[in-house]
Amino acid sequence: MNIIDIINKKRLGVKLTEKEIKFAITGYLNQEIEDYQMSSLLMAITLNGMDLEETIFLTKAMVESGEENDLSSLGNVIDKHSTGGVSDNVTLILGPIVASLGVRFAKMSGRGLGHTGGTIDKLEAIPGFKTELHMDEFLSQVKEIGIAITSQTGDIVPADKKIYALRDVTGTVESIPLIASSIMSKKIASGASKIVIDVKVGNGALMKNVDGARELAQTMIEIGKYYDRKVVCVLTNMDEPSGQAIGNALEVQESMDTLQGKGPEDLNELVIKLAAIILGLDQNINAMDAVNMVKESIASGRAYQKFQEFVKKQGGDLEKMKIASKVISVKTTKTGFITHINTLRLGELARNLGAGRIHKDDDINPTVGFVITKKVGDYVTENEELLKVYLDDKDIVISDLLDCFEIGNSLGEKQNLIIDIID
Repeated sequence: MNIIDIINKKRLGVKLTEKEIKFAITGYLNQEIEDYQMSSLLMAITLNGMDLEETIFLTKAMVESGEENDLSSLGNVIDKHSTGGVSDNVTLILGPIVASLGVRFAKMSGRGLGHTGGTIDKLEAIPGFKTELHMDEFLSQVKEIGIAITSQTGDIVPADKKIYALRDVTGTVESIPLIASSIMSKKIASGASKIVIDVKVGNGALMKNVDGARELAQTMIEIGKYYDRKVVCVLTNMDEPSGQAIGNALEVQESMDTLQGKGPEDLNELVIKLAAIILGLDQNINAMDAVNMVKESIASGRAYQKFQEFVKKQGGDLEKMKIASKVISVKTTKTGFITHINTLRLGELARNLGAGRIHKDDDINPTVGFVITKKVGDYVTENEELLKVYLDDKDIVISDLLDCFEIGNSLGEKQNLIIDIID
């Protein structure tokens, strides 16, 4: 068996065996297979695809490349994942809500790269917050307060980490078998028994169209079945940012507002529905009862108290969190309805401002970003504010921001926030 034969086989669109996939993944991790050879295989997979069995074999090979967490001592554990987008602070809100209602929420999260934000980056906007927990600390905290979020360790699915870095620079990111195996290998190895995946769809997401998102969702659900894990996928709209904040400290502040019932309407709606799904999975209750319990947790203050407890437990000090003091109001030059927002471009502009990273070792400025005051479907008059810019030592071209908003004479069609639920 050799890697050249395996590359040629997939180049010709021939199905790979479990042994061939295992050989390629193990060889690459052990540096017996070169970057250029793995790049060729990844491109062949991107162009010719993989069937479900191949995708399961790929997931299995990546899971087996590292350690697997044993969370069985915690009983039923729920994990939530997002496929990534702009302004995605849902985990910071969702985790405390469900933990306040008795769910054990144990999550390993990553950092952002490119235009997408990472949960760990957002939490690190809170001074003192400890994002690296040893497994005994992680388990103990979930048992004690019901929630812990930690960064992914190098021992969990190291093959995926190495391959993802290669995909990012070889034009092989947008492949459903590669996306599904990457996400599910980490979820399986992380140890949760039930998994809710927020599959973002739209111009600010990895998946640009609904059909592709449904295919990805169904693939991940089938991988979950192979591992005897319950997976529910929720397709959500990323044609515009969820909520209003883009930027790490700004998104933490928006999370706190939402947990106190003062958040943006669309973000509040999304979080309530996702929390109800998780609650239903964990406690086997109907959707209406779950929604009412989630709303009561927010209204009573229990959800926000759990967030404060969670932050304090991991060493964070919310009172010391800072947001950039220099604020610019960007105003429209037109009158009409906002018909489209270029969410991807907004994410890129926030990254360029310092809110994100281009390279994995880039530093992030947690204080900068945007707060959008108008969304798709809103009517604006000339010289009305579209968004606020919070910046530090970097400037931004106002015309670039204005170009992200299309304004027309008709209202246009506004897509629902939740597009589909697949289980």
